[in-house]
Amino acid sequence: MATLLCLGLGYCARFYVAAFGSRFERVIGTSRTPKPAGAVEMLAFDAASPSDEVRAAVAAATHLLISAGPSDAGDPIIGALAGDIASSSNLQSIVYLSSLGVYGDHNGAWVGEAAATIPVHARGGARLRAEQAWQALGRTRGVPVAILRLAGIYGPGQNVFTRLLTGRAHRVAKPGHVFNRIHVFDIAQAIDAAFARKADGIFNVADDEPAPYSDQVLLAAKLLGIDPPKELSMEEAREILTPMALSFYTGCVRVQNDKLKSALGVRLRYPTYREGLRALFEGGYQARDPLQSRPAQSARPGDPV
Repeated sequence: MATLLCLGLGYCARFYVAAFGSRFERVIGTSRTPKPAGAVEMLAFDAASPSDEVRAAVAAATHLLISAGPSDAGDPIIGALAGDIASSSNLQSIVYLSSLGVYGDHNGAWVGEAAATIPVHARGGARLRAEQAWQALGRTRGVPVAILRLAGIYGPGQNVFTRLLTGRAHRVAKPGHVFNRIHVFDIAQAIDAAFARKADGIFNVADDEPAPYSDQVLLAAKLLGIDPPKELSMEEAREILTPMALSFYTGCVRVQNDKLKSALGVRLRYPTYREGLRALFEGGYQARDPLQSRPAQSARPGDPV
């Protein structure tokens, strides 16, 4: 039985299951505090003491989607379930959702998957160590592990429109600073392609055009018909923004996505932020849970978008 186990049924995993979950006969998700998620079987996950039900789900899974983030202490899934995963007889493929933050600062240069990883903050370092741990576990078990390094995620409920309307969108003057974005549907496409092709290795999941965040704020404000926020200097930004928000300005890379297209065969529905934002404006940018008919809770202040 084709069984998908989402260890951490978060934002991206929920959209993936909504779009492509029908490929599996059974879909299981985990959360620290599970809530109803449509047809997904939800299990509580406690890294300190995984339940027998979670261990049984690992044993049954043919496909693992890992979206739970690491902590300073390491990857909680590997820490709790590495032995179960290594001994699973049904497992065929693993997809791990990582971050472009592992690249750190390349002074705006274009980088591919073979570029040096020089994280500039603790989160990027933790992600890199988690990537390496999952690749090692895949080699031990003898299954392919696709590491998907995600650009700045946006989609319903997590986008510049909601930030503008709640006063959380800021324009920061830092000449030459750009970064890539990626719509959650294109992330779902990448996950699906990685499973379908039993992909192994690292893949950048990013749009075609790295751009200043200020450009996206200006376009969203224009679509909403409101005035954009004033531009802040870096000194002013340090007084206003959270440490997490400021961390996005500590490094600059332009990320290539050639391998996403050539090796995984993904054709981006939203190749730049312009197509993505216009589609959200026309089709609904408010928070929603794709696995439920009722609206989802909005993103919290400080959440990465």
